[in-house]
Amino acid sequence: MPRAFWRGVISFGMVAIPVKMSVATETKTPSFHYLHKKCLTRPKQVLYCAVDDEYFSTSETVRGYEYSKDRYVVLEEEDFNRVPLRTTHSIDIIGFVNPKEIDAIYYSGSHYLESEELGVKPFFLLKAVLEKTGLVGIAKVAFQRREHLCCLRPLDKILALHTLHYQQDILPADELAAPEQELAAAELEMASKLVEAMTTNFKPDEYRDGYTLALREMVEAKLKGVEIKAPEIPKVEIEDLMAALKASVAVARK
Repeated sequence: MPRAFWRGVISFGMVAIPVKMSVATETKTPSFHYLHKKCLTRPKQVLYCAVDDEYFSTSETVRGYEYSKDRYVVLEEEDFNRVPLRTTHSIDIIGFVNPKEIDAIYYSGSHYLESEELGVKPFFLLKAVLEKTGLVGIAKVAFQRREHLCCLRPLDKILALHTLHYQQDILPADELAAPEQELAAAELEMASKLVEAMTTNFKPDEYRDGYTLALREMVEAKLKGVEIKAPEIPKVEIEDLMAALKASVAVARK
């Protein structure tokens, strides 16, 4: 069950809406540990200081920002809590945009927003106006020691907050462009038929992480002493494109 990790307000013009935020996703994969190869024992992580020639624990560490070569300014935990930024406790809505204008490459994490008891009516008013207009709110909020760009959209009875990458976070793809190719009308038509034959509804409950399932099967096989064969690398052969498309359409329609 999602647990709130941030509490504050949504700043919507002159309206302040008390809300709490929780993480919307959780990655579930088998966990593995580093072991000493000789005895299969989990090692203990230790920190070593070459200057004092001594080992120490994480409780004896501080966080430092390197402002010049080997020179640091130390920040205590209280300093991080005192960062003078309004969005530390406020989701400031900057404006509203059509979600189609946001390319999928900008989306990062997903979170749930639910109203605190005092903000139920303005919360649902904001959700209702987003549903009516079909727009999403663009906002900024600070958590996990960073100010995030984000967008707010209606999700059932609550709001979803999606963090977005800043423009400077996106790596340019200009040099990755493939050379232009001339396509025959027949090829495009046949490819369209293949897409049409494979078109379906998105049902997320039907999809599973095949790698995780196969990894668990491999672990069980190793426990039983069964040998696992690695999958063969598929061979890429240049073949007649139209023939491949026609065969694909026939299979998809079945």
